[in-house]
Amino acid sequence: MQDAIAIEVTYALPEKQTLLSIAVKKGTNVKQAIEQSGILTLHQDIDLEVNRVGIWYKTTKLDNVLNEGDRIEIYRPLIADPKEVRKLRAQKAKESGRANKTTGAPVKPSS
Repeated sequence: MQDAIAIEVTYALPEKQTLLSIAVKKGTNVKQAIEQSGILTLHQDIDLEVNRVGIWYKTTKLDNVLNEGDRIEIYRPLIADPKEVRKLRAQKAKESGRANKTTGAPVKPSS
């Protein structure tokens, strides 16, 4: 293909990762490349209205135009809010005596 660039499209599940190497025309955007890759057929749980996407670990928009060597990553939705999980973990540490109830700092074990 004349005027083509090589890219990758990847999607990871806990038990399996799919990595597809394809060539697309220059000027192709993220959404077009995902559709052309066939990954939506392989993983019917992907919904581009829900799943966020990125290029090399950086979140991007579906209309972003690709460059040679880009790797599109399709992210799964978060199961839990990371801030809420940290807050619950800190609360448990305070309740169990592993953290100071006022400051949240770790409690030094008595010798």
